[in-house]
Amino acid sequence: YVLPGEEVRAAARKRQKKLLWADLLEVICPAKERGQPKCPHFQKCGGCHYQHISAAEQLRLKKEILQETLSRLGGISWDGPIREHAAEPYGYRNRAQWAVRQGMPRALGYFLPESSVILPIDECPVLSPLLAETFLKLQDMSRSGTLPARVKEIEAFADSRDQKIALNVAFERFPKPAAELIAAFHNALPQLESLLLLDQKKNKFELAGTGYLTQDAGGYQYRVSHLSFFQVNRLLIEDLLETVVANARGDLALDLYAGVGFFTLPLAKTFRKVVSVDANLAATRDLKANAELAGVSIACYNEHVEEFLKKTRERPELVVLDPPRTGLGSQAAKHLAEIDAREIVYLSCDPSTLARDMAVLTDSARKPKEIAAPSNRYEITEMHLFDLFPQTFHIETLVRLRKSP
Repeated sequence: YVLPGEEVRAAARKRQKKLLWADLLEVICPAKERGQPKCPHFQKCGGCHYQHISAAEQLRLKKEILQETLSRLGGISWDGPIREHAAEPYGYRNRAQWAVRQGMPRALGYFLPESSVILPIDECPVLSPLLAETFLKLQDMSRSGTLPARVKEIEAFADSRDQKIALNVAFERFPKPAAELIAAFHNALPQLESLLLLDQKKNKFELAGTGYLTQDAGGYQYRVSHLSFFQVNRLLIEDLLETVVANARGDLALDLYAGVGFFTLPLAKTFRKVVSVDANLAATRDLKANAELAGVSIACYNEHVEEFLKKTRERPELVVLDPPRTGLGSQAAKHLAEIDAREIVYLSCDPSTLARDMAVLTDSARKPKEIAAPSNRYEITEMHLFDLFPQTFHIETLVRLRKSP
């Protein structure tokens, strides 16, 4: 919570030879970029990290962090522009978690569940209006004693129109019959479309409702089940979709970590064949349903991307990949380079793992020594920063690469 150039008073927490961790106690000389956080629970909830910084300065710092990380860890020097994609920094999240301990919520918003702060929260400015209303009602249930006992965590999703809600509710164990628990949530939340309950002790699920929400983007409808993933920034997904797919067309495209088919469906309209790969079975089922609704044919593989890349004989013109925070991995990046795609579009949510994978794809000097040089080398042609998580340190990067001659 400290800005470059500020003078502060801090308490040392942990020391290493060249590194010191400390907790901020007081800002003595603030930077001119420091502002007043909109949320009264900033620095306590844990869901936001940058509310004390203006939106423009957040973007500048993120671009600086991205460039430094790519250079230091991946040996990637990018002198071209990093194109910014940003929207309203408040009211954008259509997914959030609410952890409960001893009957009181301890955080609200997109937060780290291991946060140990316990506090009541009556508002959250980063949530979509319907999600904010939903969590306020959950708060009221907690205060009035109508929230079922033994709830450990609630995860909520809103659809793209911000009209319907789906909940994942985890219990230590069900305190009542599932039908009574379902009725308690439906009575309090009229917009509740689908509810998934988990009894952790018995490892048992109970589903009430449709089992999914529908998200609209780019003229397509996406069924997103309770255990599937969809981008959480409701204000930037159209821009993201258009930028990734752009004017790509050809004979064969490969969509890795395809999820419910966010990029797969539009690619299927402009490529003769599209192959999707994802290890999440729920997401793969959603993708097949979404493809059928869109009237497109897709070759779907429900397996780990690393295993698929080892054995595939596909030779796509375009590869799109959107891996989780762990990234692709050095060995898998080498396999990806070997399939000889003309163009790769890599969407990353962690600059450090992006740097590691880019080092292999570009055959940088920072590539791990145990990884042999791939037979194909790629060069970066575009770099975009999508601020999908304003007010946080999270950085979403889109890198477009083309095979070197």
